[in-house]
Amino acid sequence: MASLSGKTVLVVGGSSGIGYGVAKASLLSCAAKVTIGSSSQAKIESALVRIKNDIAASGQTVEGNLSGEVVDARDSASVKALLERVGEVDHLVWTSGDDFFDVRFWGAFTAAQVAKIRPGGSITLTVGSVVVKPRKGWSLAAGLMGAVDSLTRGLAVDLAPIRVNVISPGAVKTELWDPMPPEVRNKIFEDSAKTLLVQHVAEPDEIAEAYLFCMKCQYITGQRIEVDGGAKYV
Repeated sequence: MASLSGKTVLVVGGSSGIGYGVAKASLLSCAAKVTIGSSSQAKIESALVRIKNDIAASGQTVEGNLSGEVVDARDSASVKALLERVGEVDHLVWTSGDDFFDVRFWGAFTAAQVAKIRPGGSITLTVGSVVVKPRKGWSLAAGLMGAVDSLTRGLAVDLAPIRVNVISPGAVKTELWDPMPPEVRNKIFEDSAKTLLVQHVAEPDEIAEAYLFCMKCQYITGQRIEVDGGAKYV
Protein backbone atom coordinates (compact mmCIF):
# COMPACT_ATOMS: atom_id res chain seq x y z
CA MET A 1 0.00 0.00 0.00
CA ALA A 2 1.26 3.50 -0.86
CA SER A 3 2.66 5.41 2.09
CA LEU A 4 4.31 8.72 2.97
CA SER A 5 6.76 6.85 5.20
CA GLY A 6 10.20 8.39 4.84
CA LYS A 7 8.94 11.14 2.52
CA THR A 8 9.57 14.88 2.64
CA VAL A 9 6.57 17.20 2.22
CA LEU A 10 6.49 20.98 1.73
CA VAL A 11 3.13 22.69 2.30
CA VAL A 12 3.02 26.33 1.23
CA GLY A 13 0.13 27.87 3.13
CA GLY A 14 0.52 25.28 5.88
CA SER A 15 0.06 27.53 8.91
CA SER A 16 -3.74 27.65 8.67
CA GLY A 17 -6.86 26.20 7.06
CA ILE A 18 -6.55 23.37 4.59
CA GLY A 19 -2.76 23.61 4.43
CA TYR A 20 -2.58 23.16 8.19
CA GLY A 21 -4.73 20.05 7.85
CA VAL A 22 -2.46 18.69 5.11
CA ALA A 23 0.70 19.29 7.15
CA LYS A 24 -0.77 17.53 10.19
CA ALA A 25 -2.14 14.65 8.12
CA SER A 26 1.23 14.17 6.43
CA LEU A 27 2.93 13.76 9.79
CA LEU A 28 0.25 11.32 10.92
CA SER A 29 0.85 9.41 7.68
CA CYS A 30 4.46 8.85 8.71
CA ALA A 31 6.17 11.51 6.56
CA ALA A 32 9.80 11.85 7.65
CA LYS A 33 9.87 15.63 7.28
CA VAL A 34 7.10 18.20 6.88
CA THR A 35 7.88 21.86 6.24
CA ILE A 36 5.20 24.52 6.28
CA GLY A 37 5.66 27.75 4.36
CA SER A 38 3.87 30.84 5.68
CA SER A 39 4.02 34.63 5.50
CA SER A 40 5.40 35.26 9.00
CA GLN A 41 7.49 33.60 11.68
CA ALA A 42 4.73 34.23 14.23
CA LYS A 43 2.22 32.26 12.15
CA ILE A 44 4.72 29.45 11.72
CA GLU A 45 5.52 29.18 15.43
CA SER A 46 1.83 29.19 16.31
CA ALA A 47 1.09 26.48 13.74
CA LEU A 48 3.95 24.26 14.89
CA VAL A 49 2.68 24.35 18.48
CA ARG A 50 -0.93 23.72 17.41
CA ILE A 51 -0.01 20.77 15.20
CA LYS A 52 2.03 19.15 17.95
CA ASN A 53 -0.77 19.70 20.46
CA ASP A 54 -3.40 18.31 18.06
CA ILE A 55 -1.35 15.18 17.48
CA ALA A 56 -0.75 14.72 21.20
CA ALA A 57 -4.46 15.15 21.90
CA SER A 58 -5.25 12.46 19.33
CA GLY A 59 -3.24 9.94 21.32
CA GLN A 60 -1.03 9.18 18.33
CA THR A 61 2.73 9.52 18.14
CA VAL A 62 4.79 10.61 15.15
CA GLU A 63 8.48 10.41 14.44
CA GLY A 64 8.66 12.87 11.57
CA ASN A 65 10.33 16.27 11.82
CA LEU A 66 8.14 19.39 11.62
CA SER A 67 9.54 22.81 10.71
CA GLY A 68 8.57 26.09 9.06
CA GLU A 69 9.94 28.61 6.58
CA VAL A 70 8.87 32.21 5.96
CA VAL A 71 7.89 32.99 2.35
CA ASP A 72 6.10 35.79 0.54
CA ALA A 73 4.00 33.79 -1.89
CA ARG A 74 3.32 36.96 -3.93
CA ASP A 75 7.02 37.42 -4.69
CA SER A 76 8.70 35.08 -7.17
CA ALA A 77 12.15 35.72 -5.70
CA SER A 78 10.91 34.76 -2.24
CA VAL A 79 9.29 31.60 -3.57
CA LYS A 80 12.48 30.63 -5.40
CA ALA A 81 14.53 31.28 -2.26
CA LEU A 82 12.21 29.06 -0.22
CA LEU A 83 12.57 26.15 -2.62
CA GLU A 84 16.34 26.63 -2.64
CA ARG A 85 16.48 26.52 1.17
CA VAL A 86 14.24 23.49 1.45
CA GLY A 87 16.05 21.54 -1.26
CA GLU A 88 14.76 18.23 -2.58
CA VAL A 89 11.26 17.16 -1.56
CA ASP A 90 9.02 14.28 -2.45
CA HIS A 91 5.80 16.28 -2.46
CA LEU A 92 4.95 19.96 -2.88
CA VAL A 93 1.49 21.11 -1.82
CA TRP A 94 0.33 24.66 -2.61
CA THR A 95 -2.71 25.81 -0.62
CA SER A 96 -1.76 29.48 -0.27
CA GLY A 97 -4.18 31.78 -2.05
CA ASP A 98 -5.06 35.03 -0.30
CA ASP A 99 -4.10 37.07 -3.37
CA PHE A 100 -5.83 35.48 -6.31
CA PHE A 101 -3.60 35.74 -9.37
CA ASP A 102 -0.23 36.63 -7.83
CA VAL A 103 -0.39 33.77 -5.34
CA ARG A 104 -2.70 31.09 -6.71
CA PHE A 105 -1.33 31.22 -10.26
CA TRP A 106 2.09 32.88 -10.45
CA GLY A 107 3.21 31.74 -7.02
CA ALA A 108 2.25 28.15 -7.76
CA PHE A 109 3.75 28.33 -11.26
CA THR A 110 7.07 29.62 -9.92
CA ALA A 111 7.19 26.95 -7.24
CA ALA A 112 6.49 24.22 -9.78
CA GLN A 113 9.23 25.58 -12.04
CA VAL A 114 11.99 25.55 -9.45
CA ALA A 115 10.96 22.76 -7.07
CA LYS A 116 13.35 19.82 -6.87
CA ILE A 117 10.94 16.90 -6.77
CA ARG A 118 12.38 13.45 -6.23
CA PRO A 119 11.41 10.60 -8.59
CA GLY A 120 7.92 9.32 -7.77
CA GLY A 121 6.98 12.65 -6.25
CA SER A 122 4.13 15.06 -6.87
CA ILE A 123 2.85 18.62 -6.89
CA THR A 124 -0.70 19.35 -5.75
CA LEU A 125 -2.30 22.76 -6.32
CA THR A 126 -5.59 24.22 -5.08
CA VAL A 127 -8.57 25.94 -6.71
CA GLY A 128 -12.01 26.90 -5.46
CA SER A 129 -15.27 25.19 -6.35
CA VAL A 130 -16.18 28.29 -8.38
CA VAL A 131 -14.23 26.67 -11.21
CA VAL A 132 -17.09 24.18 -11.55
CA LYS A 133 -20.09 26.14 -10.31
CA PRO A 134 -19.54 29.91 -10.54
CA ARG A 135 -21.82 32.25 -8.66
CA LYS A 136 -23.34 35.38 -10.15
CA GLY A 137 -20.70 38.11 -10.19
CA TRP A 138 -17.80 35.71 -9.79
CA SER A 139 -16.65 35.61 -13.42
CA LEU A 140 -13.16 36.92 -12.66
CA ALA A 141 -12.61 34.41 -9.84
CA ALA A 142 -13.91 31.60 -12.04
CA GLY A 143 -11.50 32.64 -14.79
CA LEU A 144 -8.57 32.62 -12.40
CA MET A 145 -9.45 29.20 -11.05
CA GLY A 146 -9.83 27.96 -14.60
CA ALA A 147 -6.31 29.21 -15.33
CA VAL A 148 -4.88 27.24 -12.40
CA ASP A 149 -6.90 24.20 -13.46
CA SER A 150 -5.43 24.40 -16.97
CA LEU A 151 -1.96 25.08 -15.57
CA THR A 152 -2.22 21.80 -13.66
CA ARG A 153 -2.75 19.80 -16.83
CA GLY A 154 0.04 21.62 -18.64
CA LEU A 155 2.48 21.04 -15.81
CA ALA A 156 1.52 17.37 -15.65
CA VAL A 157 2.72 17.06 -19.24
CA ASP A 158 5.81 19.27 -18.91
CA LEU A 159 7.05 17.79 -15.64
CA ALA A 160 6.22 14.12 -16.28
CA PRO A 161 6.85 11.69 -14.73
CA ILE A 162 6.44 14.03 -11.74
CA ARG A 163 2.70 14.00 -11.05
CA VAL A 164 0.70 17.25 -10.88
CA ASN A 165 -2.91 17.46 -9.69
CA VAL A 166 -5.27 20.05 -8.24
CA ILE A 167 -7.82 19.85 -5.43
CA SER A 168 -11.07 21.82 -5.64
CA PRO A 169 -12.58 22.12 -2.14
CA GLY A 170 -16.09 23.31 -1.43
CA ALA A 171 -17.14 25.06 1.78
CA VAL A 172 -14.64 24.47 4.60
CA LYS A 173 -14.52 25.64 8.22
CA THR A 174 -11.26 27.59 8.20
CA GLU A 175 -9.89 30.75 9.78
CA LEU A 176 -11.16 32.76 6.81
CA TRP A 177 -14.53 32.81 8.54
CA ASP A 178 -13.17 34.07 11.87
CA PRO A 179 -13.82 37.81 11.27
CA MET A 180 -17.55 37.09 11.28
CA PRO A 181 -19.53 37.09 14.54
CA PRO A 182 -19.89 33.47 15.74
CA GLU A 183 -23.68 33.48 15.44
CA VAL A 184 -23.50 34.69 11.82
CA ARG A 185 -20.80 32.17 10.94
CA ASN A 186 -22.67 29.28 12.52
CA LYS A 187 -25.88 30.24 10.72
CA ILE A 188 -24.02 30.20 7.39
CA PHE A 189 -22.61 26.76 8.16
CA GLU A 190 -26.02 25.44 9.17
CA ASP A 191 -27.71 26.80 6.05
CA SER A 192 -24.91 25.53 3.81
CA ALA A 193 -25.06 22.06 5.36
CA LYS A 194 -28.72 21.77 4.39
CA THR A 195 -27.82 22.32 0.73
CA LEU A 196 -25.07 19.70 0.60
CA LEU A 197 -25.57 16.02 -0.14
CA VAL A 198 -23.34 15.11 2.81
CA GLN A 199 -25.34 17.42 5.10
CA HIS A 200 -22.33 19.09 6.74
CA VAL A 201 -19.64 21.67 6.00
CA ALA A 202 -16.15 20.17 5.85
CA GLU A 203 -13.41 20.41 8.42
CA PRO A 204 -9.89 20.96 7.00
CA ASP A 205 -8.92 17.42 8.01
CA GLU A 206 -11.54 16.01 5.63
CA ILE A 207 -10.18 17.99 2.69
CA ALA A 208 -6.63 17.00 3.61
CA GLU A 209 -7.46 13.38 2.76
CA ALA A 210 -7.71 14.31 -0.93
CA TYR A 211 -4.21 15.79 -0.87
CA LEU A 212 -2.86 12.66 0.79
CA PHE A 213 -4.43 10.57 -1.96
CA CYS A 214 -2.76 12.66 -4.68
CA MET A 215 0.59 12.35 -2.93
CA LYS A 216 0.35 8.61 -2.45
CA CYS A 217 -1.36 7.37 -5.61
CA GLN A 218 1.29 6.81 -8.26
CA TYR A 219 -1.22 6.53 -11.09
CA ILE A 220 -2.96 9.89 -11.00
CA THR A 221 -1.77 13.06 -12.73
CA GLY A 222 -3.26 16.02 -14.55
CA GLN A 223 -6.53 15.66 -12.63
CA ARG A 224 -8.85 17.95 -10.68
CA ILE A 225 -10.44 16.31 -7.65
CA GLU A 226 -13.60 17.99 -6.39
CA VAL A 227 -14.14 17.66 -2.64
CA ASP A 228 -17.31 19.71 -2.28
CA GLY A 229 -19.76 17.56 -0.33
CA GLY A 230 -21.87 17.13 -3.46
CA ALA A 231 -22.50 20.86 -3.92
CA LYS A 232 -22.34 20.74 -7.70
CA TYR A 233 -25.28 18.32 -7.81
CA VAL A 234 -27.59 20.56 -5.81
